[in-house]
Amino acid sequence: MKPITNLLKLGSFSGSQWVGLGLLTLLLSLVAINALFYAHDPALQNLENTFASASIAEPLGTDHFGRSNLARLSSAILKSLLMALFTVATSALLGVSAGVLAGWKAGWWDRCCSFAANIILALPGLILVLLFGALRPGSFIILYFAISLIQWVEYFRVIRSRTRALIPSTEASRLYGFGDWYIFRRHLWPELRSDIFTLACFGAGNAILALASIGFLYVGLKPPEAELGLLMVEHLKYISQAPWLLLLPIGAVLLLVGSFHLLVRSA
Repeated sequence: MKPITNLLKLGSFSGSQWVGLGLLTLLLSLVAINALFYAHDPALQNLENTFASASIAEPLGTDHFGRSNLARLSSAILKSLLMALFTVATSALLGVSAGVLAGWKAGWWDRCCSFAANIILALPGLILVLLFGALRPGSFIILYFAISLIQWVEYFRVIRSRTRALIPSTEASRLYGFGDWYIFRRHLWPELRSDIFTLACFGAGNAILALASIGFLYVGLKPPEAELGLLMVEHLKYISQAPWLLLLPIGAVLLLVGSFHLLVRSA
């Protein structure tokens, strides 16, 4: 808990990190406002109220099927944030564990993990996600698995390299008889956590972009699900009638990805 406590200290945040945290808070507030005060069904249609302007009842108006833009945008943002959270947690756990073992123990651990990473790197990441998405269209779980499968490699490569460089500094503790867990907690983790945080921020942004990209190609989640890439496809044909509809998901993607990138600590 100590690293998390240190991260949350007010003085530890730079100006850009505060901006990123503010943007994330703003987007989460939008989701909370819809859940607490409106609670509209994002799939509920009302063909008599298509392309309605913003009002008290519908702060962001309605789309071409009369569905609430607030409800659909909130649902899409929540799905993107959940995808970012799940993929970062899974890929970080796998990548950091494999990277530490490969860099520290070397031998067959290093050979096996490096071989698996090279197989993943042999294919472009988006192509691999599209392949998994095409196998079972519309499955959030499959997309989560595919994006996590790609992202763990970045953690593995960075942590493996950093661990190798840190191993000489652990020899004194090893000679005094301290165990592996103490050495990891005392020598490796304090040096690795900043790199892991940076990789997690970029990984969250990349997961959101990947989900939106495959949604835009109509291989991701399927209607009537609300997802940012899918919303762009649905609204693109109505750009002359209601251009603001297309700006909503585009703006949400920009703010989500930008907020995570701003959270990265400057050197």
